[in-house]
Amino acid sequence: MKIVMLYGGRSAEHEVSILSAYSVLQAVYYHYYQVQLVFITKTGEWVQGPLLTEAPQSEDVLHLTWGEGVENATGKIIQPSSIKEEEAIVFPVLHGPNGEDGTIQGFLETIDMPYVGAGVLTSACGMDKIMTKYILQAGGIPQVPYVPVLKNHWKENPKQIFEQCEGTLLYPMFVKPANMGSSVGISKAENREELQNALHEAYKYDTRAIVEQGIEAREIEVAILGNEDVRTTVPGEIVKDVAFYDYNSKYIDNKIVMQIPAEIPEDVQQKAQDYAKNAYILLGGSGLSRCDFFLTNKNELFLNELNTMPGFTQFSMYPSLWDKMGLKYGDLIEELIQLGMNRYNQRHEFLTDV
Repeated sequence: MKIVMLYGGRSAEHEVSILSAYSVLQAVYYHYYQVQLVFITKTGEWVQGPLLTEAPQSEDVLHLTWGEGVENATGKIIQPSSIKEEEAIVFPVLHGPNGEDGTIQGFLETIDMPYVGAGVLTSACGMDKIMTKYILQAGGIPQVPYVPVLKNHWKENPKQIFEQCEGTLLYPMFVKPANMGSSVGISKAENREELQNALHEAYKYDTRAIVEQGIEAREIEVAILGNEDVRTTVPGEIVKDVAFYDYNSKYIDNKIVMQIPAEIPEDVQQKAQDYAKNAYILLGGSGLSRCDFFLTNKNELFLNELNTMPGFTQFSMYPSLWDKMGLKYGDLIEELIQLGMNRYNQRHEFLTDV
């Protein structure tokens, strides 16, 4: 069977995707699979790379070269639809917009190919922080107070937006683009001037932003796996040596330590797993997700977000949590492939029965 590995992408998380893809490639069971590399450039071209029959020795294999006049080119431009073939499944190791927001998933549904991970609606809702909060609110899952802010509303009447945020929330506040991940575009605001600058930064990535109440809290994460049969891991904790866990802290400086399992009371652990499972079901999850929480010093849990394609780098929490549960990286990749095939076959049964 062939795995079509989609990586790169047009979002600000392009480089993170490459790191994740390389880690996944190290774990694939090559006695069962071949892996066809398909790189999506920052400008949206699809480039077919080599067909791998063993784990690559370095990340260089992912950095394709192509085009006229390029000697020893390792890739060629293709039409996206040409990835379709029998006995193949797509593994979209793509983070952020145009990757885990339902767009790629919708394309794969259109060309009728099985793929790893959540479907169109779950991907779109899980990626959008505002929609996620509305859904979780309807399910009674606790969240920090927040104010959604549309760019055009802010441009028309910034004073009203400032007053709304300051009337609902206390400083510090965190400002986030609605559709972005890996802490891209997120800023902390301690006053009105910083709030204005933070909104400017968020609007570089989306026309919709969310302003959240800043709280003193630990960051707790639970990994989720499954379709109808949903399993969760024990919670892990991000232990920081920086005040704000931003993009550079995660992927450039690696200024984080993962504590697995998190040192929290047993009842809080159970509550985090229950909230994670309920949130996953509410959003219609399939395949995998990582559920992120804030935990206060009073042991109050607030669900922050549900990430439908969490990072798979060597520093990533998701595979580390499952490893702690006894599910090794290679077995995790294999299970995700089987879950993707099962979901595809089930959807075909539904269509056939109509």
